[in-house]
Amino acid sequence: MSPYGANIIMGPTEQVEIEFIRSATEMDSKVCPNADIREWVIQKNREVVTVVNQLPLDRLRNWRVDPTTGNISHETGRFFSVEGIRVKTDWGTVAEWDQPIINQPEIGFLGLLGKKFHGVLHFLMQAKIEPGNINTVQISPTVQATKSNYMQVHKGKRPLFLEYFNGEKQVNYLLDQLQSEQGARFLKKRNRNIIVEIAEGELISEHENFTWMTIGQLKQLMREDNIVNMDTRTVLSGIGYGSYITNASQSLLALNLGRGRHRLMLNSALNSTDCLHDFRYIISWITKLKSKYELNVEKVALNQARNWKYEDGEIRHVDRKYFSVIGVNVQIDNREVVSWDQPMIEPAQEGLIGFIVKPINGVYHFLLQAKLEAGNFDIIELAPTVQCLTGNYRTGLNEYSVKYISEVLTAPAENIMYSAMQSEEGGRFFKEQNRNVIVEVGDEFPLEVDDKYCWMTLNQILKLIEFNNYLNIAARSLISAITYA
Repeated sequence: MSPYGANIIMGPTEQVEIEFIRSATEMDSKVCPNADIREWVIQKNREVVTVVNQLPLDRLRNWRVDPTTGNISHETGRFFSVEGIRVKTDWGTVAEWDQPIINQPEIGFLGLLGKKFHGVLHFLMQAKIEPGNINTVQISPTVQATKSNYMQVHKGKRPLFLEYFNGEKQVNYLLDQLQSEQGARFLKKRNRNIIVEIAEGELISEHENFTWMTIGQLKQLMREDNIVNMDTRTVLSGIGYGSYITNASQSLLALNLGRGRHRLMLNSALNSTDCLHDFRYIISWITKLKSKYELNVEKVALNQARNWKYEDGEIRHVDRKYFSVIGVNVQIDNREVVSWDQPMIEPAQEGLIGFIVKPINGVYHFLLQAKLEAGNFDIIELAPTVQCLTGNYRTGLNEYSVKYISEVLTAPAENIMYSAMQSEEGGRFFKEQNRNVIVEVGDEFPLEVDDKYCWMTLNQILKLIEFNNYLNIAARSLISAITYA
């Protein structure tokens, strides 16, 4: 009989899911205790010299501002470019707009290398500095590299441990997905989110900028501001913990030491039966919205983008809203290349990302919204209940109202399940952070919602993530922060 109860028959996939659960509920580790991790990050900040200075866009080394279009590109034609687009849509209250956008068609690696220590799955995490990071050092995946980086277009060093992700080394694949980047900033950009495992007895070279952590330790660190970077969060969000009927999920819960909300969250992640809507309904709901609305994106010269102007060496909105495109010179002495110039996106102000969670039939359900963004692959992706990136989201200070925002902003302290500032990816975004919040509501919050919103269990959300490009990066970031112990 399975040690996890008579209702569970263990196969290879189920075994991996159980190992993920065990790692997610190990909130500390003897391999590298939490106190040592914090000291390690502090020490790396002390040791590494990092200098980032702003430069006018037309003075960036190895970058070219096209004299005709104003588009910004690297002299090699690789890495990324900043271009202009014109957007037309029948979604929402704003039918047409122009904006700059990052065009980076390459698919990069965001990879976690896993290994069991004392039977518990740990991941090799990197203390990495990006030019836009708040807190300078953030905890990053084992490998975080664009194709231009790992092909060494920059003529720098090859990323450490790349051989475990590019097919050179034999590994066990635990997760392999293509997931989207920020749809409001990137034009149809995706990365390969990948988790591989090596044998427990296999030795790998040690490096001072890397250490081993459980999923639970990473989730614990996400309760602090700007410690775990966006790329780590998106990879962790893809981890599924299995789908079980009610009795079987209860057998697994009996193994978990969590109580209260942690236990209810794990039940929402495991329980495949007690849901408001079945999975066919959810897929049909998404499909209808994609069929009903249109998104037309055409490229325009960046210097012809309406309501945007080049001023004081940067590109900004005429009302100084949303974001600016700036240039920076970077010096980081532990990177593959120690000095370079590049364009970056600088936000106008911080944003707000929030999930509303409600117990329905005894199981936590999340309220997701279908959201259209200019760079989406397929018109819409599913976003948190509230998502306001670098727009002033307070009532009366925006050109549109944000549904359900008051429930997030005015939630009493006892209803806030999670709240932390989290950074956007520091390789392209300059010191951008958003308040990430999960709020529980009760019977006073209606079950009936707007037709662009839908209630889903965590199990259904994790199932959707498996199929790529259903959940946007803001939603995945919040999902990754949920703790089960």
